[in-house]
Amino acid sequence: MRVLVTGANGFVGSALVRRLLNEGVVHADDVTQLLLVDQKADAFSADSRVRFFAGDFGAPPTLDALLSEPVDIVFHLASVPGAQAEADHALGERINLYATLALFERLAQQTQAHSRVARVVFASSVAVYGAPLPPRMDEHTLPRPTTSYGVHKLVGEQVLADWTRRGKLDGRSLRLPGIVARPGLSTGHGSAFMSAIFRAAQLGLRYTCPVSPSATAWWMSRACCVDNLLHAARLPADGLQAQRVWTPPVLRLEVQTIVDALVDRFGSAQIDYAPDESIERLFGSQPPLIDRRAVEAGFQHDGTLEALVTRALADN
Repeated sequence: MRVLVTGANGFVGSALVRRLLNEGVVHADDVTQLLLVDQKADAFSADSRVRFFAGDFGAPPTLDALLSEPVDIVFHLASVPGAQAEADHALGERINLYATLALFERLAQQTQAHSRVARVVFASSVAVYGAPLPPRMDEHTLPRPTTSYGVHKLVGEQVLADWTRRGKLDGRSLRLPGIVARPGLSTGHGSAFMSAIFRAAQLGLRYTCPVSPSATAWWMSRACCVDNLLHAARLPADGLQAQRVWTPPVLRLEVQTIVDALVDRFGSAQIDYAPDESIERLFGSQPPLIDRRAVEAGFQHDGTLEALVTRALADN
């Protein structure tokens, strides 16, 4: 089985790659070749199954190299983070929209040339729902994106679903929340405060949080995210709903609840608060969320607060 991962050296991508090399998709030895593409240098070259490609995943020369032979499964994770995409619209549009569409089209052409349908797992985002959010959300909640990032993710979902309807791809899209805990105190993501709280407590640093202690957010660890991505790839195509878009279950917790758990773990957490209205509106006012189709399909959250904290702190 030939597997392609875009954004392979990213926070989620690097963890997914390790799991694929150790466990495969369905069983340990089913990945015969792992094609990785990212802007950064190759960190996985020691494994003979790995081929790394540096560059933009949607650029024609990169696509020519990646798809010189048919691939069986694609995990499309690469994107410009939401806050960065808003600050640099041209970059966000080029990568999150046009490069994604170019990738999907080339994969569909593979089906035409080789009669081999690629299974595509697309990392979409809860940003497709926009803001403000309704008081409760379920599988019937309509997407109304209010950022370019959300618009581009929604377009990717729809185009992938259309290629799937036409029998050219076997698509599955997951609307993912902010994933914790990213390293350092970076601000490329609008939800960066969710990871920064963990890292500041872990490192004994003071951190000023841009949402209030009572802000509610959707939380998922990187390990849980990878579990859900792999589960999406394993789902048999027969019987899947037409759009093949799921919002996986999340833990909905107040920021103060997370901080209290970190105080229990480390003895203290130096968190100050200076709420930013726009950040709190987008990432700190998230209502109860139950996508029953996702639950029925077998997607899961971290289970407990303790499990979430343990898994998030394990990501160094």
